[in-house]
Amino acid sequence: MECQECHKNHAIVHFAQVINGDKTEIHVCQQCAKEKGYVSPDEDAYSLHHLLSGLFNPNSEAMQKLTEQEKEQQEIQCDKCGMTYQEFASIGKFGCASCYQTFSEHLNPLFRKVHSGNTIHEGKVPKRVGSDISQRKKVRELKVKLQQAIADEAFEDAAKIRDQIKGLEKNLNQHGGEGEV
Repeated sequence: MECQECHKNHAIVHFAQVINGDKTEIHVCQQCAKEKGYVSPDEDAYSLHHLLSGLFNPNSEAMQKLTEQEKEQQEIQCDKCGMTYQEFASIGKFGCASCYQTFSEHLNPLFRKVHSGNTIHEGKVPKRVGSDISQRKKVRELKVKLQQAIADEAFEDAAKIRDQIKGLEKNLNQHGGEGEV
């Protein structure tokens, strides 16, 4: 695709601009992008690295909105390797396996951003055991709903959910689905 500004070079910077509901797509080369201020002169356009590093950047707008208490929590250090959250944020890699546990409360929001809101890996289920696994999953989901219904004092809903759980557990036990649900 040709640059929309100079009409000479290949366009490598592409973005859409929406003003009052009108969408305009802009396609420019590296040189025109720098001249027009779409990228800073000392940067090489927008790379995947820049995009991902923004998620962990302690100076990003989202991170600057942290309260003082949250900023103090960022200084938590891993007991095994001594890495701080600030070091992880700037490097983008953990020092050891314990870092995952140490920084877990800070990681879930990041994982939600990266994985479209999901923080639990579901994976694929083999067909031959799929029904048992899906029923167990349904029971776990219903138990969470049951706890929420009880907390909300929606006891009629809680009774219905309890009955659904009992029915699924009975079905699992009859089909040889051993183990804790």
